[in-house]
Amino acid sequence: MQALVSAIQQHGVILPGGILKVDGLVNHQLLPDLTREMGRRFADCFRELNPSKVLTIEVSGIAPALMTAIELGVPMVYARKKKPITMREPSFTARSVSRTKGGVVDLFVSSEFLGPEDRVIVIDDFLASGGTLRALASMIELSGAELLGLGCVIEKAFEHGREQLADLNVPIHTLANILELSEEKGVVVVEGR
Repeated sequence: MQALVSAIQQHGVILPGGILKVDGLVNHQLLPDLTREMGRRFADCFRELNPSKVLTIEVSGIAPALMTAIELGVPMVYARKKKPITMREPSFTARSVSRTKGGVVDLFVSSEFLGPEDRVIVIDDFLASGGTLRALASMIELSGAELLGLGCVIEKAFEHGREQLADLNVPIHTLANILELSEEKGVVVVEGR
């Protein structure tokens, strides 16, 4: 997605520890036209699989996942990072390591919104090591739902997360691939796969 590639090259900032800050595109500020196009692209990738739900994680995954769900005409569910007192039991839980949060994050999804009848695609902001996507996939498995595919706005190809998720045997689509992050070269990014 060339518009996304250009936006990352223009606004992306490299932080210590291999973190790519894209707050102006995905995490803090959203560009509505770009976000809408992300949803269209993901919907085009997954429409033939006939999903019944889109699953993501709060907060950064919500916008592209919502746009995808709108395009597909299905509900979107997001994993919570803190279990609210209003969440009915049983709920599905998983743990994920977050670099930007600086540690382990607990994730929660209510069984009210994810169950054996669901055919689910996961949409998130980043594919790096694959830990967060693996956690979401495990919650889908716990619910008895079927995982159909994974979509991420940005893939950090050099962290090999795609390979770590190969055993899930589902298609993985990304819109932009970061091939390299370095102070000298900046952000080397190409269209996704």
